[in-house]
Amino acid sequence: MEPLRTHKGVVAPLDRANIDTDAIIPKQFLKRIERSGFGQFLFYDWRFHEDGSPVKDFVLHQEPYQNASVLVAGPNFGCGSSREHAPWALQDYGFRAIISASYADIFFNNCFNNGILPIVLPANTVDRLLQDAQNRPGMTLEVNLEDEVVIEEDGTRHGFKVDPYRKMRLLNGLDDIGLTLQHEDAIARYEESASYVQQLG
Repeated sequence: MEPLRTHKGVVAPLDRANIDTDAIIPKQFLKRIERSGFGQFLFYDWRFHEDGSPVKDFVLHQEPYQNASVLVAGPNFGCGSSREHAPWALQDYGFRAIISASYADIFFNNCFNNGILPIVLPANTVDRLLQDAQNRPGMTLEVNLEDEVVIEEDGTRHGFKVDPYRKMRLLNGLDDIGLTLQHEDAIARYEESASYVQQLG
């Protein structure tokens, strides 16, 4: 998992509340067995017509939002089913951070496990950032996880809180496998010991 310390990127505004995981990655795309390649299906039913042609007025089909890496969205983002494919799709598309007033708990946890920082800011702040991003296409935000702050282009700062354990994992790019591999030497010693005991038996 790629470490996340600071990130500055174009903001994509998605001014909708209660965006569920089926909207983030529709169920017909969950048959893939690998974790990569889901970005092309992100918000598929909103991005494309039934014939596969793009919905041109959807935000991610517009310049400069096509290259956005920070998503600002309405409250209760990631509600619905617990599918981990939702953060996979967001991460694969290129999003490193999401800003909302609230999230569904399972989606919130899955983001940290997959290298995405879900930031909680007050609803009035999120509403203003949404409006600013719509009015000023190409607006950027800097996300500083080390200092736990979002910085606007004019220098305005918005503090946020992150659980220290989750913060450590993101800063060091450690998913569950990465955490386990930190103890690779101890695991190897145990396996050798267990193998030796088995041979004696």
